[in-house]
Formats: sequence, structure tokens, C-alpha cells
Amino acid sequence: MKPLGKRLEGPMAAKSQSNDPKTKSPGSVSRAATHGQWGRAWEVDWFSLASVTFLLLFAPLIVYYFIMACDQYSCSLTAPLVDIATGQARLSDIWAKTPPVTTKAAQIYVAWVTFQVLLYVLLPDFCHKFLPGYVGGVQEGAMTPAGIVNKYEINGLQAWLITHLLWFANSYLLACFSPTIIFDNWIPLLWCANILGYAVSTFAMIKGYFFPTDARDCKFTGNFLYNYMMGVEFNPRIGEWFDFKLFFNGRPGIVAWTLINLSFAAKQQELYGHVTNSMVLVNVLQAIYVLDFFWNETWYLKTIDICHDHFGWYLGWGDCVWLPYLYTLQGLYLVYHPVQLPTRYSLGVLLLGLLGYYIFRMANHQKDLFRRTDGRCVIWGRKPRVIECSFTSANEQKHRSKLLVSGFWGVARHFNYTGDLMGSLAYCLACGGGHLLPYFYIIYMAILLTHRCLRDEHRCANKYGRDWERYTAAVPYRLLPGIF
Repeated sequence: MKPLGKRLEGPMAAKSQSNDPKTKSPGSVSRAATHGQWGRAWEVDWFSLASVTFLLLFAPLIVYYFIMACDQYSCSLTAPLVDIATGQARLSDIWAKTPPVTTKAAQIYVAWVTFQVLLYVLLPDFCHKFLPGYVGGVQEGAMTPAGIVNKYEINGLQAWLITHLLWFANSYLLACFSPTIIFDNWIPLLWCANILGYAVSTFAMIKGYFFPTDARDCKFTGNFLYNYMMGVEFNPRIGEWFDFKLFFNGRPGIVAWTLINLSFAAKQQELYGHVTNSMVLVNVLQAIYVLDFFWNETWYLKTIDICHDHFGWYLGWGDCVWLPYLYTLQGLYLVYHPVQLPTRYSLGVLLLGLLGYYIFRMANHQKDLFRRTDGRCVIWGRKPRVIECSFTSANEQKHRSKLLVSGFWGVARHFNYTGDLMGSLAYCLACGGGHLLPYFYIIYMAILLTHRCLRDEHRCANKYGRDWERYTAAVPYRLLPGIF
């Protein structure tokens, strides 16, 4: 359920340095030393519990409502409500028209997930051997709270390339199945995705209680719903290499994202005899984003998903259902409404999307460069300006760090999110202005990233204290210079 704009924890800090020469052994991290510093909460307040309950109850209904609205009401979000309110339709009538799970859909989905598991587990990465600048193969993640440094087989780009090469080979040469197969089974596949999402979330919950990969990396709140949604185990694994978080965050949902869009484009071609420029825009812009994710999959190991989030329903169900079904609404909408954009408008959307991607990627690159070099680098042609800061960890060790105030990080404190939002808006604008449904993505992303801004800054304010106040005085805006 998270955006692809994954980010490192803390807006722009360089690697911290400890003032204490003594270091602890990897396995000596205690609950007291890590309490409140990693992962989700130890205790649940009433608002968090209410939010968790709301999402568990209504997130699946939201996904169903959007997909049903396209299938039965040509993507109108208000028409189903009007029909129910005026008595022209009942909930039972809408449900009766909804396609059920089918044997064919189940076979497709099982084959898909199995194929992605095999690519993930059995095929070591070879792309890093011939692609300059790409970092793949066996890589180390961040240290867990228990002091464990997990190793990961980074082969997502390889899996994406193999999957899409086979897709195009089938579409143009083999013809084993129709390229519209995903659209033609879209709702039956939704039920299959839900089954997997709930199954893996439930399994992860049971595993965390009875046979965790490392019990020291588990958190229990005493509240079943919160534990189920936010997860108990930090890095659930089966064997040495199958990591639940890395697999489900990247595969099968994100690999499928571009395949889903291609199937929607094929359906548009089948129905109308051509593919509109709006559909091409959505496919191209979202493919750039997906490829960027897999090209930077090693960097992803340092993001909040791997470094802080536990694996529960939020990630398990979210990556199986929420991501592939709601992040692809633009392509689905264009099957029902084949919008042909004016040339100037389409070029404007393309430029907005590319500019957003450039800001997103370059901002993250500047941050990564600053951290890797401990500030000994050049940003925008000059030595970066920094704010020296210090903080004390829970084990009473004092650390020194640096906050970057140059480049995009001097424009706004979360300008990478601004680029992310520009790209998200471009996807939606490609669909024209006929309906609200394709604009759900930008609304969702704006809420999510604004919340992340506030959450990040609350954490940083507690961590850096007065040094954070100095930073916010130097860079006064969060997302939009002069506005917010």
C-alpha cells in the first residue's frame, strides 16, 4: 500500500558517528536499547487502533468499489451510489453481477506467483555483470534491531526483464495466450490476489508467534488487530534467501504493474482498433517508475520498508491487492474511455512526468551521494552546505551527524516527494478530465506523502532537537517552496 517513492529514513542526514569508542557485539541489542527507535509502536493508542480497524474493514471494500464501478458503471464513482439511493439497484444486484473467482483465474494466478518465486529464489542475478552502474547480486541490508545483517539476492531487474521478454515473445510470436488475458480475468484475479494477501499475512502472524526467524526482531503490542495489520516479525524469512518483505514489495505486484498496463493497452487495441496517446503516456511514464525501482533495488534495502516496517497485513495484503489494483486505475479507465489527447496537452503531461521523475531521482541521488561520502562531494557544482548536529541514542551513546541544505534539499525538506507527486499527477492528467476515478492516485499519494512528511519531521525533531530547529530555519518549506 505504499508508493514506489521509497526513501531512506531521515530526510538528509549523513552517516552518524559515535563519540563512544566502545561498540556492542551484533547480538547484544536489547529491547531497552531499541525501544521506540525502530519499527512500529510497542504500545497502541486509541487513534492507531481506530485507524487499523478502519483500514482492515474498508480498504478491501474500497478496492472492490473502484473495480466494480469500472466493470458495471463505466468507471463512474457516483452512479452506483445514486442507483442504490434511488432504489434502482440493490447491493445484492451489484454483487450478483460481479464475476466470481474462476478455475482459469486461479490457474493463471498460481502460475504467475510460482514463476516469480522461482525467478527470485533459483536464478542468481547476472545483470550486474554486464550492465554498467547497476548493482545487483548478493547485497547486505541494514542491521536489524537484533544486530543481524541480512543478505539479499538482488535480482528484481532480471526478473522484470525475463518476464517482459516472455510476454512480448508470446504476444508477437508464440500466441500461447491472448495479451488481454489480465483484463479479461481482472475481477476473478482480484479474488485470487485477496486470497494470497490474507493467506500470507495470516501465515506471517502465526510465524511471528510460534517460529520467527529471530525472536529478538519481533514486536508484540497485546492487541491482535494491530499486530495482524502492522506485523509482528521484522524480517520473516523461509530458508536463507526467501525474504517476505523484499519479495512481496517488489514481486509479484510491481513486476505485474507494467504487464497489467500492457494488457489494458492490448484490450484497447482489440476494442477500438488503435491505442490512444493517453494509454501510451500512462504505459511509458509508469514503466519508467517501475524500472527505476528495480534498477535501484539495492538502494531500496535502506528504505523504511526494510529498515523499519514489520511484515503484516499492511505490506502482505497491500502489495498483493492494493498496489496492483489501485495503482493501475489510469490504464483501466482508458480501456472504458479511450481518451485521445491534443498533441500539446500530451507533450505537457509527458514533460511534467519526466520533470517529476528527474526531481525524484536526482534528489534521492544527492542524498545517497551525501551519505556515502559523508559530505565530501559536489552538489550542483559546489561543496554542499551542511548543518552539524548531534543526537543521543537510547543506549546513551552520543552521535554526530550532518544535515544537507544544498541541492534539492535546500529547496524544500522533502523535495523528492514533490517530484513523486508531479509524476503521480502526470499519470492522472493523461486521462483527461471526464471522471474522478483516475485521480484517486494523486489524492491518495498527496495524503500519504504529506503524512510521511509530518511523521519524518516529528521523528527528526525528537532526534536532533535544537539542531533540527536550525535546519528548519535554513530550509523553511516541506514540499512546495513558498507554500508548504
